[in-house]
Amino acid sequence: MPTSELHIVILAAGKGTRMRSSLPKVMHEVAGTPLLGHVLDTAISLQPAAIHVVVGHGREQITERFSHASINWVEQTEQLGTGHAVQQALPGVPDDADVLVLYGDVPLISVATLTPLIEACDSFPLALLTASLTNPSGLGRITRDDSNEVTGIVEHKDASAAQLAINEINTGFLCAHAKALRGWLDKIDNNNAQGEYYLTDIVAAAHAAGEPIAAHQPQNNDEIIGINSRQQLSEVERLYQTHQANHLMASGVTLIDPARIDVRGSVSAGQDSIIDVNCVFVGDVKIGSNVQIGPNCVIRDSEIGDHCIIHPNTVIEQAVLGQRVNAGPFARLRPGTELEDEVRIGNFVETKNAKFAKGSKANHLTYVGDASVGEKTNIGAGVITCNYDGANKHQTTIGENVFVGSDCQLVAPVVIGDGATIGAGSTITSDVAPGQLAISRSRQREIDGWQRPVKPAPRDK
Repeated sequence: MPTSELHIVILAAGKGTRMRSSLPKVMHEVAGTPLLGHVLDTAISLQPAAIHVVVGHGREQITERFSHASINWVEQTEQLGTGHAVQQALPGVPDDADVLVLYGDVPLISVATLTPLIEACDSFPLALLTASLTNPSGLGRITRDDSNEVTGIVEHKDASAAQLAINEINTGFLCAHAKALRGWLDKIDNNNAQGEYYLTDIVAAAHAAGEPIAAHQPQNNDEIIGINSRQQLSEVERLYQTHQANHLMASGVTLIDPARIDVRGSVSAGQDSIIDVNCVFVGDVKIGSNVQIGPNCVIRDSEIGDHCIIHPNTVIEQAVLGQRVNAGPFARLRPGTELEDEVRIGNFVETKNAKFAKGSKANHLTYVGDASVGEKTNIGAGVITCNYDGANKHQTTIGENVFVGSDCQLVAPVVIGDGATIGAGSTITSDVAPGQLAISRSRQREIDGWQRPVKPAPRDK
């Protein structure tokens, strides 16, 4: 483990002109999370002493979005280059710390890749993350001497023919001793075509001072992809989703088409579960073993037990499902829904803040909200729990082995006792005792001689 205190500096001040957007570049999303959010998650996982985020364009939007995080916000009022950006953060960093520099628009960088870079600073004042590419065109090349020691970085436009043949490139990621970094940054200038202070220039400054420089490479070159356009954003989105799909399949899950799944959070799933196409998982989702999830489902912050079947086009949000639950198609399980084992929620059924005990069912065209349903109770088609009086929500309690006929309204607060039966078409406004039949509807009658209305005959023109 590193012996020095670690401070992380994340550069997030750029406008991102090529995104053609009023939204700051680092606020564009991959897998439903802003680019900067991914980088912050990685930074937090490294357990640093402090995280400094350098912002400029769109500062208010960025700081508001991440106001919950423990971050030292540093404003770069003028975008004068990456070296200048790091300088703005250094006043908040002690001399005896190590500084890790990350980028708010490079979301795939991993803890596994950054850890050796940080550890290298125990022995080297400067450690770089480099990468070997088959096509390094346009990127800064790493130069080395006859002893294979890093001597500097040469930009593509300034490289000689021999240097252009180098396939080791600079990724921008580095870790350095804070005191040394301060000194190197003080020595660089903006004598270049862009008139900016480049962080990469510290490499030559360190070499000129006789300092040894370490170099490490990422576990996967996909980790270093930066985002500067909508096209690159879509490419990184697909890389991220491919990684998530591979993780699920490695854990024993069958994906009918790995290219058609979106994970916007974290998903864990047991062995032999099957996920069909176009499913979206948001937040923290836990799926048991031998679960079948049909196409076009959206599941958010929910738990699904073993042997459940989720039929197509079902939406589940902040719900907990026991084992062998059957839901959908076209069901909507809203927050606060708890379904015990062997519950059946059918097509076009909506639940909210509702608890269904073992073996109960609502097979179609029903709304159950702010309610508890006992074991082996059957709720017919078109039943509504009328839980809202225009100002307050009220509870409906339905006991065990209750049969609620079709097209009933249960006006809360109301209690239906165990074993009761509610006749179809009833509006129930009072409690029903256990075992009783409750009917609330007008008596059917027939009217002799009644004629159905007809349209008048058209007039002659």
